[in-house]
Amino acid sequence: MDQNLKALLSELEQFGADNDNEQDNRSKKMLNLEADAALFISILARNGRCQRMLEIGTSNGYSTIWWAWVATQTGGHVTSIELSPEKQAMANANLKRAGLSDKVKLLLGDATDIVKSLDGTFDFVFFDADRLSAPEQLKLLLPKIEPGALVLADNVLSHPEQIAGYLDAINALDDFDHMVINVGKGVSLAYKRKKST
Repeated sequence: MDQNLKALLSELEQFGADNDNEQDNRSKKMLNLEADAALFISILARNGRCQRMLEIGTSNGYSTIWWAWVATQTGGHVTSIELSPEKQAMANANLKRAGLSDKVKLLLGDATDIVKSLDGTFDFVFFDADRLSAPEQLKLLLPKIEPGALVLADNVLSHPEQIAGYLDAINALDDFDHMVINVGKGVSLAYKRKKST
């Protein structure tokens, strides 16, 4: 990662922290992924050569930039879903600043509705939006998740009650290996096993 992109990510980290400290309205908070969690996930995604990447919860594009940068290393592409028009506009501007707009398709609307209509398959899925609707989104995505895919969710340790339904859902899947990583605010990491030959 070049120094200009590192500097932009550092700027967005600081902006997110400052904004969230000042905001009482949760919908106005950026709620960005922690930097160490972003780096950790990016290493996994690069190592797995992830190409068809889906993010649920764009916010202002901080983590989206990380995944778009991964896509430059793997020849991949990112689809990112956001409910807030204001946040999506910020994400679009930040991706342009990063020079990574061509690596990302931004979708606006309710994630559960959008997930139903997504074409193709994914080898990377990152849940970082409404934790209560994540189990339903996971169920809808299962036929579209490739063997060998990484499926991740943030805020496992910071919001255990809200994400409990998602963890129950992912743990119930026989063809996934799952664990919780104590990085950032807690990351759920699941791997869809490839069929043995």
